[in-house]
Amino acid sequence: MTLTHFDAAGHAHMVDVSDKPVTARIAVARGAVRMSAATLAMITEGRAKKGDVLAVARLAGIMAAKKTADLIPLCHPLPITKVALELVPDPDLPGVVVEATVKTGGQTGVEMEALTAVSVACLTIYDMVKAVEKSMQIEGIRLILKDGGKSGRFEADT
Repeated sequence: MTLTHFDAAGHAHMVDVSDKPVTARIAVARGAVRMSAATLAMITEGRAKKGDVLAVARLAGIMAAKKTADLIPLCHPLPITKVALELVPDPDLPGVVVEATVKTGGQTGVEMEALTAVSVACLTIYDMVKAVEKSMQIEGIRLILKDGGKSGRFEADT
């Protein structure tokens, strides 16, 4: 297998997708912020001093997906048609599970946009309650689904 972000001389470059067909593409990524039960309760009960943690993190994730090409050097700017984030408090973790779904009709996939959305949403959760708990852990950020394009469908083992 060759890495497409390197040319024959080993130099990094943006992949030429000009000849690829425009297809419907989707990517779903997931991650979590592990925290104490007390911090999770503070979030779910709306007692965080900085405001509605989950609403702000959702917006941050959406914004991040739209800015992925500005953050990841070799990503193509894409016409994103959908970004949706689910932030689910999980008392068994305890923490918040973050899942992002990104769609486009384009010549390359939106895996990086979904992963970026989850990463920034998790970082935002951390930022909003770090004054209460600095030991939170951001974990398990990974692609769980991608479909569309030449490589077809990928589903991660659950």
